[in-house]
Amino acid sequence: MISYLEANARQRIHTLLDAASFEEILPPSLHIVSPHLAQLDTPASFDDGIVIGRGTLQGRKVLAAAQEGGFMGGAVGEVHGAKLVGLLKRAVAEGVDGVILLLETGGVRLHEANAGLIAVSEVMRAVLDTRAANIPVIVLVGGANGCFGGMGIVACCANDILMSEEGRLAMSGPEVIETTHGVEEFDSRDRALVWRTTGGKHRYLLGDCSAVLPDDIGAFRQAALDTLLRYQKTSAELTLEDLEAEHSLLTHRLQDFGNFSEPMDIWSRLGVTEPEILPMLEAPAFMQKVAGKRAGEQQ
Repeated sequence: MISYLEANARQRIHTLLDAASFEEILPPSLHIVSPHLAQLDTPASFDDGIVIGRGTLQGRKVLAAAQEGGFMGGAVGEVHGAKLVGLLKRAVAEGVDGVILLLETGGVRLHEANAGLIAVSEVMRAVLDTRAANIPVIVLVGGANGCFGGMGIVACCANDILMSEEGRLAMSGPEVIETTHGVEEFDSRDRALVWRTTGGKHRYLLGDCSAVLPDDIGAFRQAALDTLLRYQKTSAELTLEDLEAEHSLLTHRLQDFGNFSEPMDIWSRLGVTEPEILPMLEAPAFMQKVAGKRAGEQQ
């Protein structure tokens, strides 16, 4: 068992894909760095905080990217975003079996705000173009920095999101919410509340991710493979029916849970017995206990 949480970007991507199959595109040796950070006297990274390349997953051709949370929290700048966009465009050109994005990011770099925001919007379009070519895009979230900001939106544009309990997913991070709306709205120091609100278990129950996995790269590998195989039998394209179903889910979520501020109250409303024990359950036990209890499954 290899911890996804504790591994860095290269360890994750090399372990996730078939042994010795990963071929990095634009490796650090090429020194493709951000043009903005040096002007601000800020340290740069020779891969700009993201690893991209091609490989195989049990023999199936995939393109993959892994954000490095250890560099600026995985934040997106101009080059970082361009590498992601280029990878997705290459996926369409090569007609691969799928794209796997290992996301760990706080969002856009404040150092490159405008360039980063533009980059994220281009990544969103590229994800949808990839899906339109019937190539599934699968997102994995299990790093210490979670997946926030514009990349949280990117994740939700993908076909499937696979998370560990340790992973977090949201638009705004806890500190941002507290800064803008006050500690009474959201106390970012209450770590248990943070994980109950943005962690994998809550996201699964709300219908935002497809599975909660153990903190094990092997478990992520198997879940990514199973998801990839599923799209051999169904279309990966985003359809009007998909959008209407998502809008319906969000409408019912607001109607059913809009007055709740404690996630455990939402879990109880979903029919989960003893919701207070969910944070203590390991991923397999959690998945077994909440079977059939997700938002939208009762609609």
